[in-house]
Amino acid sequence: MTTAVAAPFRFFSLRVAGTMRLGPSLARVTFAGPDLRAFHSDGLDQSLSLFLPHPGQAEPAVPVELGDSWWQGWRELPDDVRAVMRSYTLRALRRGPGGHTAEIDVDFVLHGVEPGSALQAGPAARWAAEATAGDRVLLLGPAVAENRAIRFRPPEDTDLVVIWGDETAVPAACAIVESLPAGTRARVWLEVPHAEDVQEVTTAADAEVTWLVKEAAGGPETALAALRAAGLPPAGQPYVWLAGESGCVKALRRHFVGERGVDRRRVTFVGYWRQGLTEEQLRERG
Repeated sequence: MTTAVAAPFRFFSLRVAGTMRLGPSLARVTFAGPDLRAFHSDGLDQSLSLFLPHPGQAEPAVPVELGDSWWQGWRELPDDVRAVMRSYTLRALRRGPGGHTAEIDVDFVLHGVEPGSALQAGPAARWAAEATAGDRVLLLGPAVAENRAIRFRPPEDTDLVVIWGDETAVPAACAIVESLPAGTRARVWLEVPHAEDVQEVTTAADAEVTWLVKEAAGGPETALAALRAAGLPPAGQPYVWLAGESGCVKALRRHFVGERGVDRRRVTFVGYWRQGLTEEQLRERG
């Protein structure tokens, strides 16, 4: 059931093929289904929208039959019926015979679900923690490999790639680093809640990956302090990619542009979430 929305994006009806716990705060869900034959992406930080069912629902409620009017129809559904919508990035894509997409991986942050958490778990975290093979979801994703939901775009003359991401950006950041070719210089900082969330990242690039553990560092100031103290190798044309909590991303952008003199046109910054606000509240604010 692929339904056109606004080219190059479509709806894809998928089922859970498997799950894997990556650490106390992270879980990987693998999705499959015939619709994926029409899924195309070359982006390493490809954004996706997932629609998840409420407990007791067999599938998420999204009125895709309304075509381009689906959004208004979805918004008008009762709160306890309307599918939960959350934004994620593609972690991995695997192709089957004929080169068509066969499976995709999406990594979920389990805020409020991990042991000892003082946070209240959101509906997506609860869904991911309990997901089992066969569970149905709806995905709004790319039917064209080159699309506007890809943000990592280093200029051709880039001689140093600098990356920072918190736990919500770890999937995209790891995919980016793993794809960098030999000869590429990269300096990477990835922030996670717990030491057990640290992952192995394999790449052909000259990449130095530093994991910042919030549990040990004692708070959200970790990122700015670590990057201010960091020495970067000499570079004439650096490219910086920053993704995660909106306020932190903006502070880091000011650091690179204002304190390190990086051309603002060579800094990509993406706020995946904002402290104290749900995705619904962010959407209401536009």
